[in-house]
Amino acid sequence: MSLFSWFKDQAPQSQSGKERWVVLDVETSGLDAPTAQLLAVACIGLQVDWTARTLSITPGDSFEIVIQPKRPVDDVSNILVHGIGMQRQQMGLPGWQALPMLRDFLADAPLLAFHAWFDQILLERHFRSELGKPLKNPWLDIEKLCSVTQPDAKAEDLDQWLAHFNLSCAARHEAAADAFVEAEVLQCIWPQLMNELGDKPSWQGLKRLEKLDQWLSR
Repeated sequence: MSLFSWFKDQAPQSQSGKERWVVLDVETSGLDAPTAQLLAVACIGLQVDWTARTLSITPGDSFEIVIQPKRPVDDVSNILVHGIGMQRQQMGLPGWQALPMLRDFLADAPLLAFHAWFDQILLERHFRSELGKPLKNPWLDIEKLCSVTQPDAKAEDLDQWLAHFNLSCAARHEAAADAFVEAEVLQCIWPQLMNELGDKPSWQGLKRLEKLDQWLSR
């Protein structure tokens, strides 16, 4: 049973003064974003209240889909990572059907991911190939925000950051579980992010912090 099937309440309606963000995770046929095939996508909504300076996970606002690859992925080592075997691949929806559903769920929400560059490159390539145009949503990298707020942490990948924050994942390398725990990581650093942004926190302020990671890592 998928993690998100536990949370299928009606998604909350947008409220004045609040923003809807989406944490996104993908499962793929490999680690090379320009060539890997997309096998699954999962998303979970966040509600940001800048006035209250809070960030809440909204499990009922979730999306998950398996995508049928154009070329079957039969690499056993790859399948053992994400668990999407040949049968599940064939039961998935083709990209031309699945990606419009994903686009409708995302709407104009800002997107967040762990090592977001990978998800962004991969999804833009698939959207261009299947639908003729990429997503226009802005992106933010959770891992870079972790590095800025936790400069002394000896962590780079998601597993290391989960250990740092003493978090556990229901099923690593399952897109839904990964998206949920990535949202939890963001919650862990949210108070520090608000302190860094001062009296007028904003998405643009977070983007400036994200860029700061490039200087800190030099």
